[in-house]
Amino acid sequence: MKIDDKFLKKYNKSGPRYTSYPPATFFTAEYENVDLKNSIILSNDEDPQNISVYIHIPFCPQLCHFCGCTTETGFTKPFLHKYVDAIIKEIKLVAKDINPNRKLTQVHWGGGTPNAIAYNHIEKITNAIKESFTFTDNYEMAIECSPAYFEFKHIELLKEFGFNRISLGIQDFRQDVLDAINRKGPKLPIGEIINKIKEEGFTGTNIDLVYGLPLQTVESFNDTVDKAIALDTDRIVTFSYAHVPSVIERQKVLEKIGFPSIEDKAKMYQNAYDKFTEAGYVAIGMDHFAKPHDEFAIALRNKNLHRNFQGYCTRATTGQVYGFGASSISQLHSAYSQNEKNSAKYIKRIEKDGLAVIRGYQMTDRDKIVRQMINEVMCNYYVDVNVIAKDFGITTKNVYQAVEFSIDKFEEFIKDGLMDIEGDEIKVNETGRLVIRNIAMKFDPLLTKGVGSYSKTI
Repeated sequence: MKIDDKFLKKYNKSGPRYTSYPPATFFTAEYENVDLKNSIILSNDEDPQNISVYIHIPFCPQLCHFCGCTTETGFTKPFLHKYVDAIIKEIKLVAKDINPNRKLTQVHWGGGTPNAIAYNHIEKITNAIKESFTFTDNYEMAIECSPAYFEFKHIELLKEFGFNRISLGIQDFRQDVLDAINRKGPKLPIGEIINKIKEEGFTGTNIDLVYGLPLQTVESFNDTVDKAIALDTDRIVTFSYAHVPSVIERQKVLEKIGFPSIEDKAKMYQNAYDKFTEAGYVAIGMDHFAKPHDEFAIALRNKNLHRNFQGYCTRATTGQVYGFGASSISQLHSAYSQNEKNSAKYIKRIEKDGLAVIRGYQMTDRDKIVRQMINEVMCNYYVDVNVIAKDFGITTKNVYQAVEFSIDKFEEFIKDGLMDIEGDEIKVNETGRLVIRNIAMKFDPLLTKGVGSYSKTI
């Protein structure tokens, strides 16, 4: 993959990451508890029928300056007990409105630092999920873990609880980079942790890296990539650091240290892409790499890869997402709903009402068409408009109208060799993947409204 400086200047613009459509910036406070309850009941008759559960643990022993997630520190044991009890209460209440014939295919724990809390809490919540839903035989239960708080016994416990995938947030192998972003280094050697995970029989392991951080250089990130490849995990994620201090104030601290230039940041991505693909990994979406046998790689080949707030997923394992915990987002067929972000407020509302919705969004028919178009572009780099029309029982003309399609919008992308449009088929080329957000934005009729602020696309 070759990228020149003119390309970077041309396409490095602000835009949504499209973990949802519409983006969360369009959620409103008009969507309340009663709306979520109605949406849950409605979801029983909508597709996909599979159930996906997200558990948010916002707590961290210390806050990393780069992180854009909803996090908190300074929590006490009594408070944590209350938080866990609130999540369990929320799970049981929501489960009552979900058809018991529906099956759970996916559980994802995010944060925060889920593995920084006591493991009896993890077990307690996991048991509540098992009591409330019927699991499929091939379910996935994944948890995000910081190596700073990870020991061999913890891996054994997670396996015992039913987890089968672990994601390790490494970010960078250089300690000075970790120090700069206020992140603790691993408690045990990463290689030993990965080997232990494999020995315990987990079906999947992935590691997270971040490029564009202070003190990183093209050469140092090359070394990080080489070390990541040597670990031989199923998946590797290379997130582009998103600097949005207007939203995440603590990121301002990093400005005093400084960041790699946009040119160097692009080279980090380019080199990582080349190294990972040469090592046999398949490029997935904007930032994921997977072994050819991995379900993500298989889904991409079959053009049925998906994406939600939990990340990339497949049609086989994904479902409508029911989120639990502070700031968690439910991603249903016809609605989005987000919980109270502050954990103390979340607990009070759950104790009082059983639900803690702070904002959400009710999907229109048009939104659903646009969502599918953007999903196909972002995940599979390919769209057959005829397929989308068939899925919705409408004409291709209706699809084009919904996304306000005009060939003129894509003229520059086509001229630069980033994509092709032939009849009703839209194909994104290899270099176009770097600016996939830019391409997706051209299908988004809501973008002209100017709602929200977003990170740069490169």
